[in-house]
Amino acid sequence: MLTASSALLLLTLAGYAVLCALQPFGTCRRCRGLGYRLRRSRTGAVKRGKPCRRCRTHGKRLRLGRRLHRQACRLHHDGTRTHPRSTDRKETLPWQ
Repeated sequence: MLTASSALLLLTLAGYAVLCALQPFGTCRRCRGLGYRLRRSRTGAVKRGKPCRRCRTHGKRLRLGRRLHRQACRLHHDGTRTHPRSTDRKETLPWQ
């Protein structure tokens, strides 16, 4: 039972990782991909509301898995040296 649930969990995570790699942007849940909220007037007609602040009027948002992947890549890039260390040159630190 434990191995079946572990395999199902790993399969789900692998599927989400593939989804984030192929389609990094998903539709915004707040505005449903329109870029602005819909509102109704007093007569019941649908009107365009204010711009969506969550997606900044794009209608798309970056998925959580893709956001975590970008943060991990950025952290790895900032933590590694970009050039080999030489003995005659003084090493410059990233914050200088």
